Amino acid sequence: MSTPLSETMVTLGRRYVRDAPGTVGKAALAARFLNAHLRENPRRRVVADRYGHRFAVDTQDLIQRYVYLFGAWEPHMTRWLRGCLGPGDVFVDVGANVGYFAVLGAGLVGPAGHVVAIEASPAFHERVLLHAELNGCSNVRAVNAAVSDAHKRLTFILASSHNMGANSIVPYDGPAESTFDADAAPLPELLEADELARARVIKIDVEGAEGGVVRGLAPALGSLREDVEIAVEVTPDRMEQLGDSVDELMKTMGEAGFHAYRLINEYAPETYPPAIRHPAPPVRWREPITEETELVFSRVDAETL
Repeated sequence: MSTPLSETMVTLGRRYVRDAPGTVGKAALAARFLNAHLRENPRRRVVADRYGHRFAVDTQDLIQRYVYLFGAWEPHMTRWLRGCLGPGDVFVDVGANVGYFAVLGAGLVGPAGHVVAIEASPAFHERVLLHAELNGCSNVRAVNAAVSDAHKRLTFILASSHNMGANSIVPYDGPAESTFDADAAPLPELLEADELARARVIKIDVEGAEGGVVRGLAPALGSLREDVEIAVEVTPDRMEQLGDSVDELMKTMGEAGFHAYRLINEYAPETYPPAIRHPAPPVRWREPITEETELVFSRVDAETL
């Protein structure tokens, strides 16, 4: 059990990591002490991120812990979205988790814009609704459904409560933390016609099922707005276990006129202080995809977005 002194040190350390200027000592403090402590001694709080959005977090979970500790999740993705979403846009978040990016997007697109947050997990769907309410996001439509290339019933497995966003349909032989079933449909069928036509960014983070999601979206790619950009977290090993391939996904996007850009996406706690201070843009990617990679597909032909 944690002592009062250690809890005080955690509180002060977290305040330093989040709020102090510069990065001196922050990476080591977060990696060697704070991250593990907050995982093993969970705190449940309502906290604000770096942009003033409020979230009810449980630090046992990776995403919620980083929002609590650093005030951000995926700083490079956060920076990119803040640069490309504007008033009146539509943002589609497939695999919305607890709604971090949905809430961020809601503020960026404003009252004239719209966010569709699609999440298969009933528990996380409720969190999306909670966080939309906490932040007064009346422009968020939360959809509790899975996304695939056809209508089907999918079983999701969670291996560890230390990363509750890792619910996946990829087969898993070990002990499961939890499972649930969800009905799936192609993304264009889950979106209203206006949402699909106005989508500025479609973000896909589905833990290995990205092949099916992109296949289901493929017939609509040609009808999307010219400046649409599609972010996909690609996980080759998981895709292969589902009978999909990165090559097929890349071919589908290339034939639709999209170029691939790589966006840095690191989860080690020591990477967060420098990433928050100096987030990097997506960079043109022409190499084979052999490991988990965050890709942004854009019709813009450049070296960086």
